[in-house]
Amino acid sequence: MRSAAFILLVCLLSVDVKGMAITSKGRCNCMDAGVNFIKPKQIEKIEVYSPSLSCQKMEIIVTLKKSGEQRCLNPESWFAKNFIRKAAQKRSRGMNHVRKQRRLTFT
Repeated sequence: MRSAAFILLVCLLSVDVKGMAITSKGRCNCMDAGVNFIKPKQIEKIEVYSPSLSCQKMEIIVTLKKSGEQRCLNPESWFAKNFIRKAAQKRSRGMNHVRKQRRLTFT
C-alpha cells in the first residue's frame, strides 16, 4: 500500500514539474542601465526587446559596426526615446498590419 501511494505521489509531482515554463536564459541581457548615447555612425544594428516573463524591463541592445561589440542602451535616455519614437513613426507609415513582437531589429 505504501509503495502504491509513493508511486502516485511521484507521478503527481512529475506532472507538476513538467508543466513549469522553461526559459532560455531566465534573466535580462543588460545587467545595468546601459549607456545614454552612442554615435549613430557607429551603430550597425539595434535590437529592442520588450518586457517579458524572463525580464520585466525593456532592453535595447546596440551592435557596433567596427568591433561587432554589443552594448546596452539606457531605454530612459533621450537618445533611446527619440530613436524609438522615430522608428515607430517609420513603421506606422510603412506597415499598417504589424504583429506585436518581443524583439524588433533595426539595421
